[in-house]
Amino acid sequence: MPAAIRKRVMPQLRRHRLYLLCLPAFVLFAVFEFYPLLQGIRLSFTDWNGFSQTYRFVGFDNYVRLFHDVRITTALRNTLIYGLAGAAAQNVWGLLYALLLNLKFPGREWVRAVIYLPVLISGLIIGYIWYFLLQYDGGALNDALALLGAAPVDWLADGTRAVGLILLVSSMQYVGQAMVIYLAGLQSIPAAYYEAAAIDGATLWRRFVHITLPLLAPAIISTLILKLIGGLQLFDVIMALTSGGPGFGSHSIPTLINYLYFGNQNAGYSAALGIALFALILSVTLLTGRLARRKEVEA
Repeated sequence: MPAAIRKRVMPQLRRHRLYLLCLPAFVLFAVFEFYPLLQGIRLSFTDWNGFSQTYRFVGFDNYVRLFHDVRITTALRNTLIYGLAGAAAQNVWGLLYALLLNLKFPGREWVRAVIYLPVLISGLIIGYIWYFLLQYDGGALNDALALLGAAPVDWLADGTRAVGLILLVSSMQYVGQAMVIYLAGLQSIPAAYYEAAAIDGATLWRRFVHITLPLLAPAIISTLILKLIGGLQLFDVIMALTSGGPGFGSHSIPTLINYLYFGNQNAGYSAALGIALFALILSVTLLTGRLARRKEVEA
């Protein structure tokens, strides 16, 4: 091949070779993500019960039902609580942990490991551990109350309290992730900034507001979006602690999808709810990312 042609063609071949290296990832994404999404959209327009060989198309009936189902209202409210309140709690809690564990004191590596350890454990296991602590008959918490002469409490019998406990348990489990991200962000801030601010007489609070927070903005955005998506998809802790009960009081959209499909044999309606949840998560994530990036630029 002449040198002039080789010089022009070789860069294109190298670029196409990079595309070929990405091909397995694209194939896996198409098979395990995109194709199931398309199937879910198709099934959401049917009355399939999840087991039968036959079904019929019902148009937008399943989507119209979503607006008149009181179970959806409760599950949507709970999902937003798990997502928004959980993301806020884990971000503030994780930042406080990171600020504390960024200080030098004996045993801080052990403390970091203990806080991060629950992240490595399945949400189902964490949920069942807390269930055995909170259950009415034989629960460890009620046993402790009995030793103090107090009456036992059915901690999970009230929907509002159950939602609060689920939020607490899931936040405690995943706060270690936020802590690690914030620790990495804090350790990337040059110490010279703080030394210069201290020489100028800046207090600890002013150094935190005017140096730490602005330089942590990328970490805050990443953690916020990560925790928001995780909270909106919360499933395992709820199933272990309450299975959505009492009644439908602590259901999230994901657990309600599971109930409608397997408990109610209404796969078409369940698929419509799944597509609605996908649209909700996509919208909230895009909106949060846009607002956070705007704040980052302003900072």
